[in-house]
Order: sequence, then structure tokens, then C-alpha cells
Amino acid sequence: MNDSSILNGKRILIVDDEKDVRETVSELLDMCDQDVAGDFDAAKKLLEEKPYDLAILDIMGVGGYDLLALSQKKGIPTIMFTAHALNPEAFKKSMAGGAKAYIPKEKMTDIASYAADLLQAHAKGIDHPGNWFKRLESFFERQFGTGWLEEYKKAREKYPWLDFDD
Repeated sequence: MNDSSILNGKRILIVDDEKDVRETVSELLDMCDQDVAGDFDAAKKLLEEKPYDLAILDIMGVGGYDLLALSQKKGIPTIMFTAHALNPEAFKKSMAGGAKAYIPKEKMTDIASYAADLLQAHAKGIDHPGNWFKRLESFFERQFGTGWLEEYKKAREKYPWLDFDD
């Protein structure tokens, strides 16, 4: 576990096209100073106008990968947060695009813990979000199938911190 006090007062952007998801994530991260957007245009405007310590981006319905590119240009640590794009290809695309974590919406109740892990690692200058992958590895194995990581040897070379072989 981690110390979630690092989230207190952090500026975060939450982007999702589902109102109930936005509201739930907002409640779970109520210790943060938040902006919330439900579509690409609103999120793009916020990213262009305000600084953020963290972005949480849905993939489908909001142009998540395009928003990821914008967040990376500003150096914002980003969590890709998805239900519909929950597959090995989306995982790889998210990580290759600069996301620091790829979290299934099914694990939404733990979003504060994942966000704290990411910000703690970022504060230490570590280019990875702590132990999110280890915590979700068995979930991904069930979801994507045993051995799914073997298809992504290039991802392993680019992202050795994911500890794929452990």
C-alpha cells in the first residue's frame, strides 16, 4: 500500500464520457483539486490552459490517445482508464504513447491508490508508477490470456520497469 496523503491538493484532470464514472472518480479523489471533462474539446481546452499534476483519461469516447499526446507534451503523468479498450493492443498503445499506468475501470475503487503510487514515483524522479502492474498482473492474465506478454517483446525492451518476467 501507499500513503495517499500525496494526493492532497494535487491538481488533476479527469476525462470520461460517462457522467457516473466522472462523478465516482471525482468522489474517490475528493482530496484533489479537480477539473472534470466529458468530451475531447473540453479536455483539450483544460489541458491547454491549466497545469496538472496528474491526468486520468478514458480511451474511448473522448479521443483518449489524442489527449494522451497532449498531456505528454506538457509533461503530465497520465493514467489511461478504460473499460471498452481493455485489450493487449490498447495496453501497448497506451504505454507506447507515454501513459504511466493502464487501469481497468473495473478497478475504479482503487484509483486513489494507483494515483498515489504514480505521484510518489514521479516525485522521486522514477519514470514508472510504482507497483500498479504487479497489482494488476493476474487481472491482465485472466483478461488477456496466459502468456499475452510474449507478443510484446518490444514493449518489454522499451518498458523494462514493468517487470514482465517476474
